[in-house]
Amino acid sequence: MKLEFYGAAQSVTGSMHLISTNGKKILLDCGLFQGHRNETISRNKNFPFNPAEIDAVVLSHAHIDHSGNLPNLVKSGFQGTIYSTFATRDLCSIMLLDSAYIQEKDAEFLNKKHKKNNTPLIEPLYKPQDVLNTLGFFQSFPYRKKINIFDDIVIEFVDAGHILGSAGIHLTIKENGSYKKIGFSGDIGRWNLPILKDPEFMGNVDYLICESTYGGIKHDLPEEMDNQLYEVIKRTLERNGKIIVPAFSVGRTQDLIYSLYRLHESGKLPKIPIYIDSPLATNITEIYRLHPECFDKETAEIILHHHDPFGFNQIKYIRSSEESKALNDYKETCVIISASGMCEAGRILHHLANNIENPKNTILFVGYTAEHTLGRKISDKLPEVKIFNNFYKVNAEVVVLHSFSAHADGEELIKYLSFFDNYTLKKLFLVHGEIDKSEALKSAIDQKFKEVHIPKKGDVFEL
Repeated sequence: MKLEFYGAAQSVTGSMHLISTNGKKILLDCGLFQGHRNETISRNKNFPFNPAEIDAVVLSHAHIDHSGNLPNLVKSGFQGTIYSTFATRDLCSIMLLDSAYIQEKDAEFLNKKHKKNNTPLIEPLYKPQDVLNTLGFFQSFPYRKKINIFDDIVIEFVDAGHILGSAGIHLTIKENGSYKKIGFSGDIGRWNLPILKDPEFMGNVDYLICESTYGGIKHDLPEEMDNQLYEVIKRTLERNGKIIVPAFSVGRTQDLIYSLYRLHESGKLPKIPIYIDSPLATNITEIYRLHPECFDKETAEIILHHHDPFGFNQIKYIRSSEESKALNDYKETCVIISASGMCEAGRILHHLANNIENPKNTILFVGYTAEHTLGRKISDKLPEVKIFNNFYKVNAEVVVLHSFSAHADGEELIKYLSFFDNYTLKKLFLVHGEIDKSEALKSAIDQKFKEVHIPKKGDVFEL
């Protein structure tokens, strides 16, 4: 049996790991890599294997850095089955179409330059029709159901508590008359986060691939979300400024809305308008409403009593570009939540360009921003950033609230790993983390487990 690492190895994007056994090839995740433009185009377009030889994809969750290259995989010859939870498939149906739209817009933008320079035009990575073709390859299942994907391979999805439908993956593989168990954590959520259930233990395995995004980092407690958000709103209201929130359409936006709902119900939320300026986030919130089986007890109780935590009266969902542009002329305090969380595309760029130089305003980050992205540059409080090829001074207050993070922090990663028996686990692979974060987690658990590896892109292990 062979395990190969092709994405999210010593980085946090492009999750993609390949298991080869019994003449079958199983891909764990097929995410988009995000980084410098030229490297991004090359890595996402060109697979390090023949897609036609992949027999199955097992998908941990719908975030684009885990699912976003599936349409390109299908376009390039994949004819197998994509296995996921029900909620993950529903989210992908929206998110992959949105990604295709971004691919087309990105190609259109670049081709304007290519035409001027008389250089060859580029094609988008994939188009909406490729997404529709891809959705036909999905088969979806509930948590905790054993699924025979081949005669000698059984998989099981276990709630990872990260976003709606997110899962750890447990594989049991019979090879040469003996059984091997392999675990893939996907992205691990946090205990006591609102809306979703807590992460579950998948059971002991022989080999574990585990994320390490926040190794060595300590988040604020989820219980602090409401008060921290209230303080940001209060401070900005006193300056008569706007609060601009770059937020991922899946997870972070819904967590923010839920926290605002609780502030509203407690009477603490000032009577200011809250705009969800993202058609994708609007559609995703509808998907959330379709999957109460993923909710924790508190959220389920609210829904059962006919309350809608995603639609109280101060919230307005914005779909049209005209309504979005009109927000530029709104002068009073308001909250504008818009995608993308890393500020690499979408309507958030316009809101940043129009508000980042005003010291009355606040730019609020509630999620992870990868290296080299605009979001990271702003959250690192650089004095000046480039938006739409123009430079803007960062005069607005910049706030980062880690209490909203949906990723387990360093201590929670150690808690997750503590469930696994150190005698059973032969090898632990740390992925989905910048190298310093992975090394911090490795040093914290090195004494517990026999072998801990931090694979780099292209590394191959015999299991």
